[in-house]
Amino acid sequence: MYSLLRSLLFRLDPEQIHGLTLGLLRFAGNFPITYYLLRAMFEVRDPRLEIKVFGVRFKNPLGLAAGYDKDGVAVRGLSCIGFGHIEVGTVTRRAQPGNPRPRIHRVPQARALINSMGFPNAGVDALRVPRDATCVGINIGKSKETPLEQAAQDYCALLERVHARADYVALNVSSPNTPGLRALQARAAIEELLRAVIATRDRLQPRVPLLVKISPDMTESELDDLLAVVTTCGVDGVIATNTTTSRAGLYQYESVTGGLSGAPLRARATEIIRYIARQTAGKLPIVGVGGVASPDDALEKIRAGASLVQIYTGLVYAGPALIRAINLGLIRACEHEGVRSIGQLGNR
Repeated sequence: MYSLLRSLLFRLDPEQIHGLTLGLLRFAGNFPITYYLLRAMFEVRDPRLEIKVFGVRFKNPLGLAAGYDKDGVAVRGLSCIGFGHIEVGTVTRRAQPGNPRPRIHRVPQARALINSMGFPNAGVDALRVPRDATCVGINIGKSKETPLEQAAQDYCALLERVHARADYVALNVSSPNTPGLRALQARAAIEELLRAVIATRDRLQPRVPLLVKISPDMTESELDDLLAVVTTCGVDGVIATNTTTSRAGLYQYESVTGGLSGAPLRARATEIIRYIARQTAGKLPIVGVGGVASPDDALEKIRAGASLVQIYTGLVYAGPALIRAINLGLIRACEHEGVRSIGQLGNR
């Protein structure tokens, strides 16, 4: 059904389609009849899917990655199609339009997207997050106009504004679409940033788990430096990974600016997850994202060391039925291996 609809939708501009689907989900979440109908169609409830990570209990390990609902307008609608958590944002201190259009490009032959959005959002003051929905993470980022040396001020101010509405907060220091942002991942820069943000987090109540979203384009030595700081500063987890600037196997798209997501990122994201899990002895919680488009893809991330998994591009190509399919696939994996919890599938 969705494959037929997709052939029609893909004739339209990607941002137009995104706005349309977000509006429909917003509508669906606001009316009890559509809300409960969608829950009946897509939701999978099974105690084997439940998992507790960085102090937060999730009804299942599958979440929606940041970037889909930047301003939190459709959280209720998204929560009724089966997700265990929704990550909204990236949100900045002030409204910003993002980069010029066109800024989303489909790569259908690779089931991928290239985006150069640049954090378009209505600003933190416009963010709306209902507390009666599923678990919500809020992804925060430096404004484009903020100098790198003042980045900590942005992140601290944002954390103060969103912490009471979030089940966790994610620091986006890895988008390739804000000039210079990835420089914040360097050891000296990330240490200065995290010490300021952690100090802010520790004086706020309630205490909110803090995660860092990282790039898939880091070398092992760069990743080691970042992990040393993350574990020393007391960060609660990492999201691995953001989009990639690599065009390996897709050289015809080298001139297209932006971060690549989807199937071509799957193996690299899993490699990063496995490396982090090994270097931290599995003690640092990992949210795995990048190229998840099937139950096997999600299971691959979990076996590599991820506690939670997120999707975005896979949803664009497969539709909302993918959410139910992944959750059912994870239950089958639990049955096949005779375990009582999805958390027992890791590193097997």
